[in-house]
Amino acid sequence: MEMDWHAERTDLADLSLLDTENAGEPIDLVAVRAYRLGRVRTEMAKRGIAACVLHDQVNIRYATGARNMQIFSSRNTGRYLLLTERDAILYEFTGAMHLANGLETLTEVRPAITASFVAAGAKIAERERLWARETAAALRELVGAGATVGVERMNAGAAAALAAEGFRLVDAQEPVEMARCIKSPEEMKCVRASLRATEKGVARLRDAIRPGLTENALWSILHQSVIEQDGDYVETRLLNSGPRTNPWFQETGPRVIGEDELIALDTDVVGCHGYYADFSRTFHSGPGKPSAMQRELYRTAHEQVHYNMAIIKPGMTFRDYADRAWEIPERYFANRYYLSSHGVGMTGEYPYLYHRADFPDAGYDGVIEPGMTLCVESFIGEEAVGEGVKLEQQILVTENGIELLSQFPFEDRLLG
Repeated sequence: MEMDWHAERTDLADLSLLDTENAGEPIDLVAVRAYRLGRVRTEMAKRGIAACVLHDQVNIRYATGARNMQIFSSRNTGRYLLLTERDAILYEFTGAMHLANGLETLTEVRPAITASFVAAGAKIAERERLWARETAAALRELVGAGATVGVERMNAGAAAALAAEGFRLVDAQEPVEMARCIKSPEEMKCVRASLRATEKGVARLRDAIRPGLTENALWSILHQSVIEQDGDYVETRLLNSGPRTNPWFQETGPRVIGEDELIALDTDVVGCHGYYADFSRTFHSGPGKPSAMQRELYRTAHEQVHYNMAIIKPGMTFRDYADRAWEIPERYFANRYYLSSHGVGMTGEYPYLYHRADFPDAGYDGVIEPGMTLCVESFIGEEAVGEGVKLEQQILVTENGIELLSQFPFEDRLLG
């Protein structure tokens, strides 16, 4: 399994590490990585977890700063991290071990064993047992036999094989999510850099709007801009127009944008330094003026977002937020957005804050804390009637209230 194709090369000394260049204001990325790694280890210790085996690529990147083919690796189990109180061993994809050279968060980089059906075929169970034996040997050396190990995002067969090696397996999502939800001041520089780059892309998209353009062509402008500015990718395809704006979650397609239609966008950009830039705006295609109904929908969504932003404060419980949040008018309730607000960092994350009506079935309690970054959501559209409006703002919870992070302007023509 020793398959590092570049092990003997001597011409890689000047290879640039990804996510080490500054975007905008100077960022101490070593400090960012140290903070994040410390957060994960602290949350592991709180729960008596001796080691975590992480397959979620965002979690690996959060804990160590190491990245490689994030989307591909999210569905191919050829890259994982073994993390303990003192060690961080990255098991890297075949031929890619050189990518993490120089990362101070890692104690070692080893070749991964890819325990997937596409890699092993009918021998998948044998491969999973091999993976479990090799991983168990490393765990015994680092934390001892029978230790509590956190796992996530892995094959059921591999998890069963690792459990058979005598370890107590628990879910690693809780400690990692709780680590990720509180941002450091230096980490917030990464968030702002991602937002500023995404806002440039949305400005280009807005400037390009015209009847006759397809949704796909319009959406591609944002994606191109994100990549040009060293962002990663757009996680969803949430741009739609006219009748496809209601209900929400209709993905971008080949539809031709018509005259005087609404165009709704949710950015969902994994941008600079891997941080999520998540705000929503709704535009008008022209050439005429927005209708009275379009303006009413827009003003209503605008009211919901700003009302809910105004009540958020540190120390507020999730239940209290749900009880005090904006009351959705009955005619818009059926097509409401499924959340009132949600956490955001390198992706959408903990916590989810639900509407009052949904809290008994879906909600859970907790406390809004300083350092949390949240997205306050609204979708307004009547059931089976007309268009809809999607608006959303990204904020930071501070010691005294909130700070608005997303700065892209709203549409005066739709607010008027």
